[in-house]
Amino acid sequence: MTAALVIIIILVLLVLVVAGAGIGLYNGLVRLRNLVQESWRQVDVELNRRYELIPNLVETVRASAAHERNTLEQVTQLRNQAASLAQGQGHDTPSPQRAQAEEQLSGAVRNLLVSVEAYPQLQSNGNFLELQKQLAETEDRIAAGRRYYNANVREYNTKQESFPGNLVAGPLGFQRATYFEVTDPSVRQTPSVNFGEIADRGGQQPQIGSQQQGQQWPQQQTDPQHQPQQQQWPEQPR
Repeated sequence: MTAALVIIIILVLLVLVVAGAGIGLYNGLVRLRNLVQESWRQVDVELNRRYELIPNLVETVRASAAHERNTLEQVTQLRNQAASLAQGQGHDTPSPQRAQAEEQLSGAVRNLLVSVEAYPQLQSNGNFLELQKQLAETEDRIAAGRRYYNANVREYNTKQESFPGNLVAGPLGFQRATYFEVTDPSVRQTPSVNFGEIADRGGQQPQIGSQQQGQQWPQQQTDPQHQPQQQQWPEQPR
């Protein structure tokens, strides 16, 4: 075997190794991209489920809590805005505008549910309680799906930016995925209800303040004298 033939064999082996590594990197990026898209579609399903529940909730509350008109209008407006953004984009990843709109909608719905706890007729309304339960379950699934989606986005983006993945990702047109996260600090807070003033005003519109919020819906609590206590939210997961 001549020296030239040995060199040729070595070069062929090197080319095969480099090509194999490149194919492996490419397939890995494709797998992660598909995983990101699949996990976002799961979140998108739950967001659309929330779009369907909110109009029923608004109509149920409107019949028993007329004083919450401003809150109901805000929820309806944010719901329509989020739904419009959902229709105007693809279903692979969320846009930053939609992520912000969804977070504002979550805060508005929590605001509404805290406010209407002052209305006994709603607390005994089976339709309202079922809607409240379904919304709580939907919010839990949205939060869990968002964590899973963001974890996949982090892995996918890291793969693209790390060597040698960046040698493949850029030339072959792979793009960074967008996180689905809170971008507006104001939506990280949820209102509390001043029940004392509501009682003094004969059940009129509650006064709204701010407290820390989280992913769970509040459950009304009472002290030994049966006076409603102020609700607190745990920190919102990201």
